[in-house]
Amino acid sequence: MTTPPPPDSSSPATTISGQFQFPREYFFPPFFTRQTNLTTHHAQLVKWSSLVLSYCAHHRIYKLSISSSGIYSSNSTLPQSDPDLTDSPNPSTTTTSKSKKLELFHNPKINRQLSLSDIREVIDFLRKDNRAEYISKSDSQPNNGVVDSSSNNNPGGGGDVVWIFWRTPEEWAALIDKWVDETGQKGSVLTLYELTYGEATRGTEFHGLDPELLQKALATLVKRGKAQIFGQEDSRGVKFF
Repeated sequence: MTTPPPPDSSSPATTISGQFQFPREYFFPPFFTRQTNLTTHHAQLVKWSSLVLSYCAHHRIYKLSISSSGIYSSNSTLPQSDPDLTDSPNPSTTTTSKSKKLELFHNPKINRQLSLSDIREVIDFLRKDNRAEYISKSDSQPNNGVVDSSSNNNPGGGGDVVWIFWRTPEEWAALIDKWVDETGQKGSVLTLYELTYGEATRGTEFHGLDPELLQKALATLVKRGKAQIFGQEDSRGVKFF
């Protein structure tokens, strides 16, 4: 019942002239209809899960907002975002509003879209492999400056905003930890802003990472004794060990 391994967001196999390349199943009407045969349905869920992860990785979408009106990217912040993914007239600015409606579950070329209940089933399928997590109210409350990456007070789903972990917090933590080792940052102190938007991290996978997801990743390092979070809100920083 496992989903495919996390996609490589830089893989040329996922793009055509910089645009996301949908799999061929996306252009078959039956792909958007829940299959009644259990084996076929499981294969369908695997393919949808792989598509969601690849699509979100390509566009660097960390959250999806799910509602009857459509599916939107719902990142905490979208600095220097893809103009195709935001309603902001200036894509270089940060926005917390809902982004442009996504075509992920809707293919207008064949006039097919996945039903809301089927979308939630795909999300639940991803949840079983820790590749998705519904966001609860407590998820936005810091615990000593760190968001608890194990927090999920909404088991079974039902929320309208969901994390999509094309890289899990633990995987982001591993990338940050590797960067710390490779660049000799142990013992140094960085603000969270510097860690994700500073010149020193430009070119890394975690440059521009969603701030809330960054805190989830750092929480993993804190638990391992490899980092310490301190400060308040805008001045929050991290020291690596």
